Amino acid sequence: MTAAPEPEILAAFEAAKGFMPADEGLALYAAAVDAGSLGLPLLEVGTYCGRSTILLADAARRAGVTALTVDHHRGSEEQQPGWEYHDPTTVDPELGLMDTLSTFRRTLHRAGLEDHVVALVGRSPQVAKVWGAPLGLVFVDGGHTDEHANADYDGWAPHVADGGLLVIHDVFPHPEDEFTGQAPYRVYLRALESGAFTEISDTGSLRVLRRTGAGI
Repeated sequence: MTAAPEPEILAAFEAAKGFMPADEGLALYAAAVDAGSLGLPLLEVGTYCGRSTILLADAARRAGVTALTVDHHRGSEEQQPGWEYHDPTTVDPELGLMDTLSTFRRTLHRAGLEDHVVALVGRSPQVAKVWGAPLGLVFVDGGHTDEHANADYDGWAPHVADGGLLVIHDVFPHPEDEFTGQAPYRVYLRALESGAFTEISDTGSLRVLRRTGAGI
């Protein structure tokens, strides 16, 4: 039977600011519960305001592990002023820059999950360079350029433990989705071609791969 969050957790997820639809969220939650059985931390790249973090944190709580989330909280490319996914309420009025950190903290507090999350505030490649421990799950949901998506994969995929999961969001195989999902799609193909990962599920734009090989 596929693991599902309690109604109050699902409600907190749906109330949080963010873009992940419910069906993909449920698939992420099931993957996180699966990966939690390894007894290792669960890590996401790309926090934004904490919508998906709620699901990882609850799965981590359920498994007795910790959820880690990496973000500089200045917003990705498509969230900047003038772009489709920009939310002006996330702009720091003093600096004129996006700052989603306080919204993220409110999201976790309202969901009662602050004690189960460690927020790593910084750019993904910088944090990855100083990370040296295996992870049960890596959820890649950061920047959508080839530069950023590949850097996230290069930095974090090697840390996925044997039997652990690599989850990639916004995988869109069609050329018309070049800006929003072609870079994650190319990273998804790269993971499969590496021989290190085997796909186990796909839901909407979410792909779940298990670490089954050594090479990346």
